[in-house]
Amino acid sequence: MIGDVVAPLTVGSDSFVIAKVPEGASSGELVITSGDRSSQTWACDVGIPVADSLHPVANPAVDSLGAIYSTFSGSRGQKVPVAVYKIDLNYSVKPIINDLMNPSGLAFDWDGMLYITSRFDGVVYQATPNGNISVYVEGMGVATGLAFDREQNLYVGDRSGTIFKISPNRQIFVFATLEPSIAAYHLAFGPDGNLYVTGPTTSSFDAVHRISHEGEVDTFYRGLGRPQGMAFDDEGRLYVAASIAGRKGVVRIYPDRRADLFLSGPGIVGLAFMPSRALAVATTNAIYRVDIGLKGLTLD
Repeated sequence: MIGDVVAPLTVGSDSFVIAKVPEGASSGELVITSGDRSSQTWACDVGIPVADSLHPVANPAVDSLGAIYSTFSGSRGQKVPVAVYKIDLNYSVKPIINDLMNPSGLAFDWDGMLYITSRFDGVVYQATPNGNISVYVEGMGVATGLAFDREQNLYVGDRSGTIFKISPNRQIFVFATLEPSIAAYHLAFGPDGNLYVTGPTTSSFDAVHRISHEGEVDTFYRGLGRPQGMAFDDEGRLYVAASIAGRKGVVRIYPDRRADLFLSGPGIVGLAFMPSRALAVATTNAIYRVDIGLKGLTLD
């Protein structure tokens, strides 16, 4: 039972149970019963759908007020009617950017400007709050992930093997090189000022890479299946859309490199912390809100 709703079992044994979260279930107490016996209660937070019929391929972006931005990326070369949607605090979904092919990564700068990569043409676009777009930089290869550092340098992941660094005056540098990804690079800055990168390969034992200020690459954690979008909380714990030990969802990695499954669910590609201490979670076709009571890391 989740609250007062029955959750049907899909797998069950003496020590392990998998249950399907049914429609209509919300956060509450989880109890397992067998005959006249019941388990202790366990607090259970359930993700609430806030938007569907989308196609995110990376983290959503959240502005300073808590509105969520998500893409409809489409297949490569597909022209879609709306490229980026805005989901306001009332969960109204509004088109904000139309004329853009294969939008992939999203990130806000300190001034509230939205940056969007296109894996189709290798361009990073800059968008104003009302949706006017312009070219910020070009020639970024198969441009996917985006992240800003404390000095407001913008980092762009070219999934064919390059991390670019773009200074505030738009000078472009090759910051680091990695193994190519079959899907995308996903980027996030940690509290140590290092850049953390995932890029799923054909392996089921992929890594989170850590890149120093000087562009030196090491392995922060290895053992994830198809790691994608990432975000840090304000205690320095890293959350990754991935699977661990065959279980899909959001994996939490501690500073001492321990890892556990923080949130369970299929098809998760990205996540972002919200000002309300909730988590915006992107699947391959929808956005969910999960009230986790944790604050995201801010670099300013």
